[in-house]
Amino acid sequence: MPRTDAPLSPTPRTRLTRERHHQVDDRERLHTLLDEALIGHLAIDRGVFPVAMPIAYGVDRDGPDEGGTIYLHASVAAGWMAGAAGRTVSLTVTEIDGLVAARSGFNHSMNYRAAVIIGEARVVETEEERDHALDLIVDHMIPGRAATLRPATRKELAATQVLALPLAEASLKVSDGDPDDEPEDVAAGIWAGVIPVRRTADPVVPDPAATGPVPADVAARAAALRRT
Repeated sequence: MPRTDAPLSPTPRTRLTRERHHQVDDRERLHTLLDEALIGHLAIDRGVFPVAMPIAYGVDRDGPDEGGTIYLHASVAAGWMAGAAGRTVSLTVTEIDGLVAARSGFNHSMNYRAAVIIGEARVVETEEERDHALDLIVDHMIPGRAATLRPATRKELAATQVLALPLAEASLKVSDGDPDDEPEDVAAGIWAGVIPVRRTADPVVPDPAATGPVPADVAARAAALRRT
């Protein structure tokens, strides 16, 4: 099993075929993206048609799968998930960092970080690993939150499915910087630049039935998002 901190070594399925200078082989930067992003899109070939669905996730760098494990949260009732277990799927995680306003429509673009993870999905079967995975998924949204919650009921667990995906086969593409314009377009004097984009949080809004102050974990998460 490769080290979870080993450099990314893209396979033919994850290697870029164009703009290869945007490919990044630093696994730590992959994990930084996975830490910062909140949602991924899982692509599955249903046979009749492909499906790509948004999905919550949590990461265990030292998980039991090759290269570490990313856990995916889904409902047992979701029919599109039935075709995922035991099959090759891909997970895409993207963060937009800027809108690049170039001097031509052709060169307009975005600054972004995008990861593609490909592997065989497995259903998490054991109670211990499932509980660990669900805690990671909750804590990915709000760090420390899982420890403050009541245990899940049997009914809730029966309705929940967790998939595990190895982190071994992955690629990271990063685009940043200024517009890449043609010299003649620059000389023409057309304005160009970048609109930086970031995610932030508004003040916490308590549920109408909530009592007491905002919990420390929620307040800390909101404060962290406001600083990014």
